[in-house]
Amino acid sequence: MSKKNPPPKAETKGSNKKETPKVITDNRRARHEYEILDVLECGIALVGTEVKSMRQGLANLQDSHARIENGEVWLYNCHVSPYDHGNRFNHDPDRKRRLLLHKAEIRKLKAKVQEKGLSLIPLKLYFNHNRAKVALALCRGKKIYDKRDSISKRDSQRQLERTIKSRRYE
Repeated sequence: MSKKNPPPKAETKGSNKKETPKVITDNRRARHEYEILDVLECGIALVGTEVKSMRQGLANLQDSHARIENGEVWLYNCHVSPYDHGNRFNHDPDRKRRLLLHKAEIRKLKAKVQEKGLSLIPLKLYFNHNRAKVALALCRGKKIYDKRDSISKRDSQRQLERTIKSRRYE
């Protein structure tokens, strides 16, 4: 008698399969303008046409920031273009959007922002398990000499990598 191999198990919803987040937009300028102290993942409250527009990659985080008002965190200046096939119920592209955080997290953020004069800047907008998420950073603005210093460090690191790479192939 030969034993048959059991059929492969079907992937279930709670499987251990890692799903990589699909990045919609990235705020690259924020990494240059600010010193990032802490990053927090939070949800974002959207309407249907905004979600469809984001799935097409039509969002922009340039010059956007977050504020804490009345115990809620709001995202300002995040531009989500109107959905192409949307009708008269299409969303306003520049409306403020509520960020979804626990009250304890909001209290901690509020204390840090008021005490140390820090800013809340969104770094990335992405889908994680089909839910729209924002990587919100607690930042301190860089001075001009800090920006120059980070540029010089990056250039020297590139130069070092070039010399190492060229010596490998000689």
